[in-house]
Amino acid sequence: MKSYTQLTQVERYQIHALRRTGCSLKRIGLELVRHPSTISRELLRNGKAGDYCPDRAQGLALGRRRDKSRQRIDSQTWVLVRRQIGEDWSPEQISLWLAQERGIHISHEWIYRYIYADKQRGGGLHRRLRCQKQRRKRYGSHDRRGVIKNRVSIDERPAIVEQRSRLGDWEIDTLSGAKRSGALISLTERRSRHVLIAKLPDCSADEVAYATLGLLVDMEQVHTITADNGKEFSGHEDIAEVLAASFYFAHPYSPWERGTNENANGLIRQYFPKQRNFATITQSELDLAMNRLNNRPRKCLAMQTPNQVLFGIKPSVALTS
Repeated sequence: MKSYTQLTQVERYQIHALRRTGCSLKRIGLELVRHPSTISRELLRNGKAGDYCPDRAQGLALGRRRDKSRQRIDSQTWVLVRRQIGEDWSPEQISLWLAQERGIHISHEWIYRYIYADKQRGGGLHRRLRCQKQRRKRYGSHDRRGVIKNRVSIDERPAIVEQRSRLGDWEIDTLSGAKRSGALISLTERRSRHVLIAKLPDCSADEVAYATLGLLVDMEQVHTITADNGKEFSGHEDIAEVLAASFYFAHPYSPWERGTNENANGLIRQYFPKQRNFATITQSELDLAMNRLNNRPRKCLAMQTPNQVLFGIKPSVALTS
């Protein structure tokens, strides 16, 4: 996979020109050979009140780069930290003492990072820690597992979604293969039960966002998407921006709130069981599974097929395709 590179000033001028002609984010991404979410993030971060100026955007990007490169904590503070470590103070004690006595705010996490960086360089600061475990577990507010920025709860989802009275409300999830051999992304439309599947090299947020857009970007109706709280959906804002849809998250440990997709996942497992090496799955296998599932009459649809409900395909056509 091609490594990520930051946008250049020339590309920012191209974005400005293409936006003025009314091009969509997807079209701009194709022109620049960039992912649509990259264009979306650029407009959100460096635009102002809906206006995008390439010169101002370049200046903002360079400013953030300079700020990031500045040393956050000066050398004199680290000398003081090293001295207190030598007195067998814990990082938390040092952090609290510096804030109270010197007005210096540095978290104990930063001190731990400094100590372990010193260890990698061959230093001995880590030997002054009371706990000599190989790995240190984070507790409380410092446990970042499952944290997704700006998530919108399913409680705020419109009631019409629950009624299944319209097309375009989707549920999303990922399925893993044996021994982390890749993954699949599955999307299910709530009213028609139409299923979409794509192969993922991994469950990173970027790969999930890219695959989701690839499956839904040509769909005429995408009103909402509902997911669980897995960090693979951290790119939900980019997905929502490109598709002009709303993205919602179910409550933790509440799979029934995405029951349509959970049921579809069980059907998908008939074709791609847990013990399967997902790295060996081919596109023809995915197409076959989707064809079978979407052309199968469903009792909940009065024996219509998902393709018939979503696209208006007659049953005779669906069953012979």
